Amino acid sequence: MNNNAIFITGYAKLPRGITASALYTVIAVAMVIDEPSGQIEDVECSLATKVSSDFIRNLLVGQSILDYDQIVEVFGHRYHGSARKAILSAIKSVNEKYKILCAQREEETAQ
Repeated sequence: MNNNAIFITGYAKLPRGITASALYTVIAVAMVIDEPSGQIEDVECSLATKVSSDFIRNLLVGQSILDYDQIVEVFGHRYHGSARKAILSAIKSVNEKYKILCAQREEETAQ
């Protein structure tokens, strides 16, 4: 494993009426991120089917968590599942947590 890797999770409420919402009330998106670069190294999400989780993993691995707009664009073109809004909300949460962590690290280094 990359010694610079960090683990961050994000959560969002799922829409009613989709299969995943029968199993979970929220979606979890867990990411392994290279801390210095922000590159996403691995992803898992709590969707109902393996194919959907694998598809999301394939869309995100190699992307930068810092480039949320690019992630939204990719999802807009390629992911047409009912949980899209919830997934993007959970990814935004990871993005925000990553930015906060980076700011804290910079502050610690400056002291």
